[in-house]
Amino acid sequence: MQSYLAAYFKTLVSSPNQDLLRLTLVDGFAGGGLYVHNDTRELVKGSPFIFLNATREAEYLINKDRRKPVRLEVDYFFVEADKHAHSHLDKVLRDDGYGTQIGNTIHLQHAKFQDQADSIIEFVKRKSPRNGRSIFALDQYGYKEVPTQLIQKIFAKLPSAEVILTFGVDSFLNYASDGKLTQSLLDEIGIPDVLNGRSMEDIKSSERDWRLFIQSGLYRTLVTRCGAKHFTPFFIRNNKGHGDYWLIHLSQHHKARDVMTEVHWDNNNYFIHYGGAGLDMFQMVGYDPDHDSDHKNQNVLGFEFDDVARTASISALNEQIPKRVYANDEGVSFGILFATTCNDSPASAAIYRESVGFLIEEKVIEVVSEDGVKRRSAQQIKANDQIIAPQQRGLFTL
Repeated sequence: MQSYLAAYFKTLVSSPNQDLLRLTLVDGFAGGGLYVHNDTRELVKGSPFIFLNATREAEYLINKDRRKPVRLEVDYFFVEADKHAHSHLDKVLRDDGYGTQIGNTIHLQHAKFQDQADSIIEFVKRKSPRNGRSIFALDQYGYKEVPTQLIQKIFAKLPSAEVILTFGVDSFLNYASDGKLTQSLLDEIGIPDVLNGRSMEDIKSSERDWRLFIQSGLYRTLVTRCGAKHFTPFFIRNNKGHGDYWLIHLSQHHKARDVMTEVHWDNNNYFIHYGGAGLDMFQMVGYDPDHDSDHKNQNVLGFEFDDVARTASISALNEQIPKRVYANDEGVSFGILFATTCNDSPASAAIYRESVGFLIEEKVIEVVSEDGVKRRSAQQIKANDQIIAPQQRGLFTL
């Protein structure tokens, strides 16, 4: 979270003349603020401190080389339903020197997030009426505390909001059955038709495809019902190598999505997904030998955002991008290519750009700027550059 926030702040300060950035950070399940690590027994600061430290870090990094400093006007909402955890959070924040901010820029709320969401949304609208710039971190305790209808409301009223949602996939599967209680739960979450006619017994008994089914069925329905245009879905991995829950980033702009994807690549020890490397990582429902670790003798842990995964991503894009380009007589701009396909790919914009650079060198495609200049390398490629088929295609070109 802190890595993402630090990177995110920098994307919001693009103009050298900018002197103010307004933002609201919401922690919907804030906890007690300070924990004892299960293994090391050391004290670990919780998510409220991650928010506060990320702001401090970003303010330093943004202003250290600027002649005109940027003032960060950040409000924090820390919402916690448990009375004892709320009281402890209040104490540790004051002990750490944040007492004067509580009640001013730090808003501590002893309540369920669902009950406070409307008032928080209205606060953000008043503070940032043009775009509602905000980040909602919703690290729910499982999978049912944040229904899709609530996230849909956030995006409907705050056009520049982002939501970072956790979803306990393993917990859901352990609980789910073909009984009425599971259907009632799915109705409550807002994804009543997620199983597409299949029974839970069928899904759970099929060891080959259960992860792919989850990602292509449950995930796809979930993000669609949330109402976000762009999203990243990856497992947080535990020390046994299997994902316990999803970390889903939802936003309305592909740039925000790309920042989060870069964080996944930079922190590959913590993230994993079980789909493909190219533009269709969630296409399969059911067994496909191309995604069978036994058949292909690949690592059963899946796609791990390491050097091997990066090479696989570029290789897949090298095959798939030309097909997209050749399907349109006018080609496609780099920006549109990324914005319209990134939701179905684990690749970042930098990886897309690296693939396009390779395809330029191999003369499989051409990339032309708005003023007609041909790009020669990946580093030169801009969002508005047009990717087109070469005038003379090679013998073995698609």
